[in-house]
Amino acid sequence: MLSKKTKYGIKALTYLARLEDKNPVQIATISKSENISLKFLESILLNLKKNGFLASKKGKGGGYYLLKEPNEIQMTDVMRILEGPISMIPCVSLNFYEKCEDCPDENACTVHKLMSQVRDSSLKIFRNTTLADLCNC
Repeated sequence: MLSKKTKYGIKALTYLARLEDKNPVQIATISKSENISLKFLESILLNLKKNGFLASKKGKGGGYYLLKEPNEIQMTDVMRILEGPISMIPCVSLNFYEKCEDCPDENACTVHKLMSQVRDSSLKIFRNTTLADLCNC
């Protein structure tokens, strides 16, 4: 299931990408427009800033703005930063692999096979979707 953190992060990025002018936007404006708790949004935007998606400007006229063009922001990157592993179980994760303690043979495991297919399908969608695709920018 998608966490609220990731859902709200995508909503905030989409909000910023849809703006005609690329001037900084105050957190309170995004929070009100997207119905996201201000405190929660602050932490999400700081995480996105720390990972190179956003920049911020302090003072009058300050706020957050996109650091990259919407067509350069892939959903795989957003998902991994905000959500963590894309796969549903650790034994099929490409970036966060962990062997399952209860599974003696991954190659014979039916759950492993199914979740590998789910991961591959999800990755295909996330890799082929940018922020520009989501907001028709």
